[in-house]
Amino acid sequence: MPRITLKGHMLVPDADLAAVLAELPNHIELTRREPGCLTFTVNQNPENANRFDVFEEFCDQHAFEHHQERVPGSRWGTITANAVRHYTVEGLA
Repeated sequence: MPRITLKGHMLVPDADLAAVLAELPNHIELTRREPGCLTFTVNQNPENANRFDVFEEFCDQHAFEHHQERVPGSRWGTITANAVRHYTVEGLA
């Protein structure tokens, strides 16, 4: 099975920025612990504090889908519900 790669960025509204920054370390830690997570980075853009650059790689589609199913019900999913996501995903069947 091919690796699944997601890359892009999300834009966080000013009203949610402090909560996103507070929860980000926990979100990163939880995701990196997921079975099949190979790489996971979320970095605040130095030129735009509301932009977070995202790169993630999972060993296969099952691991990627597990992550996608977990996140919406998590604290991170709640906090980032108003964020606008601009992602591309490669490797999906």
